Amino acid sequence: MGSGTSTQHHFAFQNAEKAFKAAALIQRWYRRYMARLEMRRRCTWSIFQSVEYAGQQDQVKLHDFFSYLIDHFTPSSHNERDFLKRMFAEERSLQDSELERCSDYESIQVPDSYTGPRLSFPLLPEHATALVEAFRLKQQLHARYVLNLLHETRKHLVQLPNINRVSTCYSEEITVCGDLHGQLDDLIFIFYKNGLPSPERAYVFNGDFVDRGEDSLEILMVLFAFMLVYPKEFHLNRGNHEDHMVNLRYGFTKEVMHKYKTHGKKILKILQDVFCWLPLATLIDEKVLILHGGVSDKTDLELVAKLDRHKIVSAMRCKMRKEHEKQVENGKANQTGSAGRPCPWFLPQSHSLPSSPLRLSSHKAHRAGRSSSVPCSVPLDPKELSRQVRRSVDLELERCRQQAGFPVMEEQKGEPLLFSSEADSEAGELLQPTQEEWRQVVDILWSDPMVQEGCKANTVRGGGCYFGPNVTEQLLQKYNLQFLIRSHECKAEGYEFCHSRKVLTIFSASNYYEVGSNRGAYVKLGPDLTPHIVQYQANEATHTLTMRQRISRVEESALRSLREKLFAHSSDLLGEFKKHDKDKTGLIPLSDWAAAVESVLHLGLPWRMLRPQLVNSSTDNVLEYKSWLEDLAKEQPSHENIQSSLLETLYRNRSNLETIFRIIDSDHSGFISLDEFRQTWKLFSSHMKIDITDDCICDLARSIDFNKDGHIDINEFLEAFRLVEQSCSEGNASDYPQATDTNSGYSRPDAH
Repeated sequence: MGSGTSTQHHFAFQNAEKAFKAAALIQRWYRRYMARLEMRRRCTWSIFQSVEYAGQQDQVKLHDFFSYLIDHFTPSSHNERDFLKRMFAEERSLQDSELERCSDYESIQVPDSYTGPRLSFPLLPEHATALVEAFRLKQQLHARYVLNLLHETRKHLVQLPNINRVSTCYSEEITVCGDLHGQLDDLIFIFYKNGLPSPERAYVFNGDFVDRGEDSLEILMVLFAFMLVYPKEFHLNRGNHEDHMVNLRYGFTKEVMHKYKTHGKKILKILQDVFCWLPLATLIDEKVLILHGGVSDKTDLELVAKLDRHKIVSAMRCKMRKEHEKQVENGKANQTGSAGRPCPWFLPQSHSLPSSPLRLSSHKAHRAGRSSSVPCSVPLDPKELSRQVRRSVDLELERCRQQAGFPVMEEQKGEPLLFSSEADSEAGELLQPTQEEWRQVVDILWSDPMVQEGCKANTVRGGGCYFGPNVTEQLLQKYNLQFLIRSHECKAEGYEFCHSRKVLTIFSASNYYEVGSNRGAYVKLGPDLTPHIVQYQANEATHTLTMRQRISRVEESALRSLREKLFAHSSDLLGEFKKHDKDKTGLIPLSDWAAAVESVLHLGLPWRMLRPQLVNSSTDNVLEYKSWLEDLAKEQPSHENIQSSLLETLYRNRSNLETIFRIIDSDHSGFISLDEFRQTWKLFSSHMKIDITDDCICDLARSIDFNKDGHIDINEFLEAFRLVEQSCSEGNASDYPQATDTNSGYSRPDAH
């Protein structure tokens, strides 16, 4: 018996030992498997972000180029001056007459056949809820109601301060949401999971409501409606995509014109004004600061609270005050409270001085002063103030004299009298932002946190800055804050803490790059201000995929985008490969391939790790680079055997070309008129010092107008560019691989 029992224990011990070894092997294998998946996921993420930020750099460079042309171009007529104003409308805010014309919704009739939602003002909670349901069912809001809602939204936003103050005393909790980027499913999911806005459930949406997604306008309508229904519980911050110029590139302008072909221009015009009235930040219980991008070592919340935000229509370009205005401003005294002490930047100011006494009408003075709850500017020098007030009184007296029929007085007290147009012009100049004010807004909208200490220019995005933990800590201590909440960056988990949990990034657009690429998230704050984060996936398809399937799907999409980027730089890559191929063998080591690709694309990607997915035809650690470039060309759609160098140029410049087309198409008609083309070509010719007559420009425009309808559409514009490139590169065609696929991404018009 004893021997049998001993044998059983021995076998049991052996079985247990085998089980432990098997468990250890399985665990090791699983950890390696998960590590490889995580490595693939991170590489995929790096690809998406690098390609996205490279596009933002292109946008900034393109805008800088046009800004340079305009700054160095002297209009020779009123027509040219008006065209430049339309081309870059962000240089000025809309005038009252323009707003009235754009807001003329009453003249628009709603047909009896219309079955979509109907709005009446003041809005009730059921109106906002009905909008959500209608948009969920893919119904479209009539243009009359869109313009009416935008008109009411603007009236409300004008009254708000630059920095909103919210308290948890009035609500059980405050929910903060990040970027939505036109993804209506995410907004509906948030309301479904967290509850609709109400007096007990406050919301703060932190900018970037539009662009990229297909339902940007619907998101705006829902957000604006709830803001009007619950003005004390529903708050919106401005993001870097609430910008007229950014919308030209990233899809919102195109979306509006596609959905509202008749009234799209009016909608875009008033939206441009609405965007620049959006508050810049929100403060919860005077302890948690919410802003879209971030801060810098120069961020001054007192200045942010005082600047005239609606004059910064676009953060892409600053139109500064004249030099003498800067000198006047530098001589201003610091603002103090009634007791002689500096007023805290977050406290309401019941009596604020309008930025310009020359604004005589009450409406204009109200616009200049924004809201009585925020100081507009520090007091002027007494002499300057006295001079401007006296001039204002003189202007008003002179207008009264003219109305009564008295003769016009040319001069008064030795000073030339400013008449209405000049007075309005000077008033507008006084209200233009300074370089410092513009920089404050750019840093708030465009900046990103970094691990390193300090503050440096954000060269990856092309705007704003990178701010380190010490910059965050200095700002928190200076204004007695606990932490910052920002958005602006897509995060794999929908959120991310950094800077010792003093900075929280919230991103609410799930599946942003691709289905399964990232989760969305929002954060809830109670009276204790402890962040409670909720993550989600709005797309049901992601729940049916395994982790491996999700990563493979996202990886495939990222690699496809990267191959397009590589193909778009084929000629540059070929030249760089030839530098490494000194013996002209047509072969280079794979290590040189990685170095050459990075030197051309500057994306900062782990090319050695990505090589197996990008390079298939390599032997003995060397690459036949011309064959590799040919393989890239075969993967891209082309047309009528266009040589690859031409297609490459189109791929590289298509986004820029489409943006240029929309800039020239200043009235958003979808066509470039001959007059718009003529004015733009004069701008280019003055920069390139080419003397060309109007007749020659008209002949050129007619040659691009292939179908002879008197307008140039986007296909004709791209085709003209392709033909010019073809004629310039015919002699070098043998250096480039040929594309043979006949599936075109655009249609070539008849070129007879």
